[in-house]
Order: sequence, then structure tokens, then C-alpha cells
Amino acid sequence: MAITIHIIESALPSPLPGIKPGLANVITIAVLILFGWRMAVWVSLLRVLTASLLIGTFLSPTFILSLSGALASCLVLIMLSQLPGRGCGPIGYSIAAAITHIITQFWVAYWLFIQHDGLFYLLPLLVTAALIFGTVSGVIVAIMLQKLPDYSG
Repeated sequence: MAITIHIIESALPSPLPGIKPGLANVITIAVLILFGWRMAVWVSLLRVLTASLLIGTFLSPTFILSLSGALASCLVLIMLSQLPGRGCGPIGYSIAAAITHIITQFWVAYWLFIQHDGLFYLLPLLVTAALIFGTVSGVIVAIMLQKLPDYSG
């Protein structure tokens, strides 16, 4: 499901580079909560790799940005999942992952592709979009989990 969502989102027009809903992360966050961080990392990294092969962006700048964002997000999700209790919940995980993803992509884009200070004017807009889309994704995960008969979260 994450791969299919990723491919569909890649075809959507974007008002600015880097601004996408990131709905494939709904699957990653749900897997994190239901099956743990190891399975969530598999889902996230296989989604990026497989989708890039299917779309034809493997080893392109798009792939590098997507992979870097996914890796950084996975590291943050691993750390957050180690918090006592139930971690920070679907909305907290989703927001943290979205913001980590976009900030990582921003810095990788800056260091590897566009070393221009004008790029920094986009950062507040990108982080705001990540906060909004991360919140929406987290709410979707929370609703999804409530619908599961075996989930007691």
C-alpha cells in the first residue's frame, strides 16, 4: 500500500518542490505502532527503493532526497519508539517524521544540488507544510487504528 500511495503522490503536481502530502507515511506510522520499528524501517526503505525503480528515478536526485529523508525519519521514529509507555502516539510520530524528512531533504538539496542562500527562504514554508501534512497523516493513522478490532491503543 505504501508503494502504491508513493507512486500516486509522485504524479501529483506540487506548488513547490518538496511539498507533497506524504500519505505513504500513514502506512509506515501504522506499522510502527502495530509491529515495531524494525518492520516500519523495512516498509519505509522498501517503499523508497521499489517506488523509485517503478517510477524510473532510482539513483536520481529525487531518489537521493527521498532516501535521505526516509533514513533520517526512520532514525527519529526509532528513537521516539523507545520512549517509555506508548511512545508519542500516531500524531506525534507523524509530525516528527514529516518535519525530519523535509529538513533532511532541504539540507541534502542544499549541500548536493542547490548551494544558494535564497533556498533558505523556502524552509519556513516547507516546515509549515510538513507540520500540516504530518498532522493530517497522524490523524488518519489514529482513525485507522481505532477501526482495528484488535487494537487497544
